[in-house]
Amino acid sequence: MTEKVLSLNNLAINLGGKRVLNGINLDVYQGEIIGYIGPNGAGKSTTVKIMLGLLEDYQGTVEIFGGDIAAGDHTYKRRIGYVPENAKIYDNLTASEYLTFIGELYGLDKEVVETKARQLMHEFELDHVFNTRLSSFSKGMRQKVLIISSLLHDPDLLFLDEPLNGLDANSVMIIKEMLTQLAAQGKTIFYSSHIMDVVEKISNRIVLLIDGAVAADGSFTELKEQSKEGSLEQIFNQLTGFDEHHDVAKNFVSIVSGESHHE
Repeated sequence: MTEKVLSLNNLAINLGGKRVLNGINLDVYQGEIIGYIGPNGAGKSTTVKIMLGLLEDYQGTVEIFGGDIAAGDHTYKRRIGYVPENAKIYDNLTASEYLTFIGELYGLDKEVVETKARQLMHEFELDHVFNTRLSSFSKGMRQKVLIISSLLHDPDLLFLDEPLNGLDANSVMIIKEMLTQLAAQGKTIFYSSHIMDVVEKISNRIVLLIDGAVAADGSFTELKEQSKEGSLEQIFNQLTGFDEHHDVAKNFVSIVSGESHHE
């Protein structure tokens, strides 16, 4: 039996007087790549923030690596990597300084982390900017640095929120292949994105959140059989009740081209 890495039991939370999560139950096992999807405001980022220990006033229990995170033992965080959707990055630091700082936060030796960071930057063809300030980096270059920073300490559980933001096609292919290889090594990956075709291709399990509750949970093949739709995007639209995209797009284009004929 594969080890259970993560368990959410009746997870619920109110934020600003609004019910954001509404009783989530989820067991995640070692080596799974979970595509965690849902419309904006469904509660995806909130779930991840609770699991990372960034939000505390929740109901229910969260167990990671077999321990309840509410117990106050934060050592589980050393085994977690995280790429947030909108990360704050220290602009006045060089890539070398930033990555060494992050590595040391995770308890890595300074020399070890600097060597590892340099090697990883080389793989992303960023050797030439290793000692350059992050303020001069493009969005894609920053994203690569964030991905490196999340992996420096060889985590067992990885949370990725829109990790392909700003990346070119070649880098996207590298990241997709890398995630598959990490999962094959027994790493567990929580992958949240709006890019449905990527989620469809890399995830071996897809969890769809709607209004703070799990609306679907299974492999792409299982979801396809349940909904009789062809692509994850079509399944997503069917399950979330969004089927107006064709009309909205048509209206948008007609307004742009000056042919608007709203009654």
